Amino acid sequence: MNALLIQKKINRLVREERTRVLDLFAGCGGLSLGFHAAGCRIAAAVEFDPDAARSHGTNFHPGDERFSLARDIMVTRPDVLTRELGLGDPAAAFDIIVGGPPCQAFARVGRSKLREVADHPEAFRHDPRARLYIEYLQYVDACAPLAIVIENVPDMLNHGGHNIAGEICDVLARRGYVCGYTLLNAAFYGVPQMRERMFLVAIRKELTGLVEFPVPTHWIDLPPGYEGSRAVALKLLAHSDGHGPDAFYQPAPEATPDLALAITAEEALRDLPPINARALLRSGELKRGARRFDVPVAYNPVLPASRYGQMMRSWPGFEGREMIHDHVIRYLPRDYELFSRLNPGDQYPEAVQHAEAMFREALADYCRAERCEVANGSEVWLKLRAGVVPPYDPKKFPNKWRKMEADKPARTLLAHLGKDSYSHIHYDSGQARTISVREAARLQSFPDGFVFCGTMNPAFRQIGNAVPPLLAKAVADNLLATMKAALRTRTAGAA
Repeated sequence: MNALLIQKKINRLVREERTRVLDLFAGCGGLSLGFHAAGCRIAAAVEFDPDAARSHGTNFHPGDERFSLARDIMVTRPDVLTRELGLGDPAAAFDIIVGGPPCQAFARVGRSKLREVADHPEAFRHDPRARLYIEYLQYVDACAPLAIVIENVPDMLNHGGHNIAGEICDVLARRGYVCGYTLLNAAFYGVPQMRERMFLVAIRKELTGLVEFPVPTHWIDLPPGYEGSRAVALKLLAHSDGHGPDAFYQPAPEATPDLALAITAEEALRDLPPINARALLRSGELKRGARRFDVPVAYNPVLPASRYGQMMRSWPGFEGREMIHDHVIRYLPRDYELFSRLNPGDQYPEAVQHAEAMFREALADYCRAERCEVANGSEVWLKLRAGVVPPYDPKKFPNKWRKMEADKPARTLLAHLGKDSYSHIHYDSGQARTISVREAARLQSFPDGFVFCGTMNPAFRQIGNAVPPLLAKAVADNLLATMKAALRTRTAGAA
């Protein structure tokens, strides 16, 4: 990279001008929001999904339709992006690039192949799986960022038998970056969700010789499943792809029991208005059909907001108003009564057991009312059972359902929320329903003033795909502190 260009960017930050961020594979903007909260300017984004792109533009560049357009990184070159957005030369437009190309593009490519692809831009024609990585690298080369942040699933450390995070660091290090990566859990950083993700940070060698990660602010003893997933992800580190121990991996800073307790689901959601699904179903107010965000509702007048809830309602630049518009839920008439009977932490096998008991009750009621016997497997028997018992095999889908526990953070929210929300059944049996769009946003640490474009399903998908903004802010604060310390050292040395 051009040393003069890098120095100009460093000089710009020495003058304390706002750090400019480009978000690739931006989604609705979880990473962007974290960096925005840390004091950065979100200069641009590239996002393929139209609803997510509109959400990003609406929140970070309201009123300017250019920033709300969906763009495919495979056809949108850096110079085209900056020209369309009026940002000038891409080499001068951004200081930090954040994002995360889908890791499927790297499966079974391997470190030697990645080097070949990185050094020969046309090599993707021989291995199209590497194409998204090439596009990401082309943005790095064209925009010459001072720092890079990549977020992805923990399996990126062991994907198709390869440690892709180590491979990416290997390539970036050859481009003049100091690199490191680790696994961070959102619950340790004030997010009411136990979400484990890989974070990779790369900083220009002119600024620092060391990459560090944020120190936890909260504590929770994570369930065994999270420790097991981490062990699988870290399996390759001892001997990464035949190249020995991976020098880029850093163990995550440890959370300790003397920290504040992790934010619970109840703390996150209690001030949001209750939705009694069974009552709304009986009254006819809850019907099948698209859920739009055009019905405002007031906050819960009975339960005050926790400190976390107050933060979500007063986030600078994204403050909530007196009413919220996206507190909508799925139409699941068969299951509301079943939800009310589940115990905290119950999953699908327990749900089926409760449903079978409800079916026996319904069958007995029918026999009493009709004064008849119903044969097993008869048409009436099958109809009654189908009206109560979910059809999935509990042995094949043990984790399909889960009732949240009020006194713990939620389990990981996934993009699958866009198809169903059974993984996050509200802890309040009186409400007996899955979570709403706004509740999902709260669990992901999106403030109440953040707008999700589209209808319910696209909004759920955007939230499930996003980086929790509070976790992104912790990473951003730590990165910016490292960069500022380096700038102070350079300034002092120059003096």
